[in-house]
Amino acid sequence: MLVDQNDWEQIISKMGIKNEDRIVIYDNSDVISSCRCWFNFIYFGHNPNLVHVLNGGLKKWIKENKEITNDITNIEISDYKSFEKKELVKNKEQIDLNIEKKNFKVIDARSKERFDGKVPEPRKGLRSGSIKNSFCIPFNLCLKEDRAFKSKKELKLIFETCLKDINNKNIVFSCGSGVTACVLALAYSLINDKYHPCIYDGSWAEYGIIK
Repeated sequence: MLVDQNDWEQIISKMGIKNEDRIVIYDNSDVISSCRCWFNFIYFGHNPNLVHVLNGGLKKWIKENKEITNDITNIEISDYKSFEKKELVKNKEQIDLNIEKKNFKVIDARSKERFDGKVPEPRKGLRSGSIKNSFCIPFNLCLKEDRAFKSKKELKLIFETCLKDINNKNIVFSCGSGVTACVLALAYSLINDKYHPCIYDGSWAEYGIIK
């Protein structure tokens, strides 16, 4: 899912974003895409304390009658520089090795039915099921009806279903394609401020390929 580093720098520079900018990300898809964008910025070296997601996204913002505009922002191209935090992404080899080594826990953001292999995968060419020894927290469990994140108290209870210690930093999130995994990663970072988001970027779209 990650773009090439040079492509990332060009994309962000064309948006006029500078390395020292505070960034608020929003979307119109129940925060799903914005959480993925949040992860991308952190992976490419932007200060995590300067990257935020608008809770509930644009739909919630508009529903609450907050200010919007049709004006087009005048953008001055910047010279954004990035560096990759490669430790924040796991590959299939590392996931396979971890099944025996158990150095980190893998938590899957897909639905319980997909995780348990009770329903077919929506993508063709994928078997049903999940990564051995992984756990399941459907990402929707972390969101309220208005698609904002639940309270820290509620999130702690959700993650405690898989984790004895919610201060654990050795957590890797997976899903279908590396997007909703980032919703879980952000939710977990809300209750564990020492956590650096780590994603199995290939997720089940890679791991579940029928050979």
